[in-house]
Amino acid sequence: MRIILVTGPGGAGRTTVAAATALAEARAGHRVLLVSEEADPGLAGDGLSILRPDPAADFRREFLALQARSGAALDLLGAAPFEEAELTELPGSRQFALLRALRDAARGTHNLAVVDLPPLPEALALLALPEQLRRYLRRLLPPERQAARALRPMLAQLAGVPMPAQWLYETTARWEAELAAAQAVADAPTTSVRLVLEPGPAAVRALRTARLGLALQGLALDAVVANRLLPADSEDPWLAGLTAQQHRHLAELRTAAGVVHELPHLGRDPRGAEDLALLAPVPPAAPAPAPVPGREVEDRREEDGVLVWHIALPGAVKEELALVRRGDELLLTVGPFRRHLPLPPALRRCTVTGAGLVEGDLRVRFTPDPGLWPRTP
Repeated sequence: MRIILVTGPGGAGRTTVAAATALAEARAGHRVLLVSEEADPGLAGDGLSILRPDPAADFRREFLALQARSGAALDLLGAAPFEEAELTELPGSRQFALLRALRDAARGTHNLAVVDLPPLPEALALLALPEQLRRYLRRLLPPERQAARALRPMLAQLAGVPMPAQWLYETTARWEAELAAAQAVADAPTTSVRLVLEPGPAAVRALRTARLGLALQGLALDAVVANRLLPADSEDPWLAGLTAQQHRHLAELRTAAGVVHELPHLGRDPRGAEDLALLAPVPPAAPAPAPVPGREVEDRREEDGVLVWHIALPGAVKEELALVRRGDELLLTVGPFRRHLPLPPALRRCTVTGAGLVEGDLRVRFTPDPGLWPRTP
């Protein structure tokens, strides 16, 4: 299944563009699923289905399930269980509900899923969340520690109740599986991101931020959409001045992005399918672009056995980079973004001997420890 993730700065119209994209593809004969909290239910039909994540209901369902699984341990502690009516969603519930919706969308029978993501900074954090949480789970509850489960039946018999460690590991395993499924959707070669911008002073900066954050996650940017373009032929001097200013920023955006898909300002907030149809042509759902090149190991034996790891970071500048080796990982910080990159087996017993940025390509140099890598005669 092809999946398009739509995001952009707050207020740029990403929800409208996501709905217009889904509607146009459905009218073109595709089976489309639109995932959006704010989608108009009236758009459903003629090949278009709608999935509206419900963070509150999702939180209550997951919390009550966890409470039921740990009921024996809670009884031992004398805790009073919660009832569904008294549960209020916690901060972060929206992100987890959206990740589950993304996972469910990929399991459907549609040709295309269009997902309305949160505003750009939150969307980038959301896409990085599954990998980050899986790393935390592995550190806090390493799978190898589960070997100690052989002792739990004896301890449970002595205590008279199931040991908390049992349900804790079961819950962790379930979370790991769900996070892995969400991460697999984001990492799939058929998944890409569509960026919606309103031409203005911050548009080019938002494009650079998106490119950098997506590249660090290995995600492809398939289209840049300039939304709410004012008419260029107005005789009103006030409106003409705004249009001229907007088109100057649009020219900057074209220079930075290359191809920009332009959508007009309707003079009102879009309402219903007919207004969304006026926003065509929305960039079509072409085959997903090639994954962002990066994190490839190049064996440079001709340079005295040095290995070079390429990491694509378009738009990065040297002053924003920080690279730290921690065990079998590299901690890479680029501006506001951070990612732990597991080292391939070939590099785990090598020493980092340098790093440089060449035209958006970070090249990390490794030298094998003596005796671990044969040198070229």
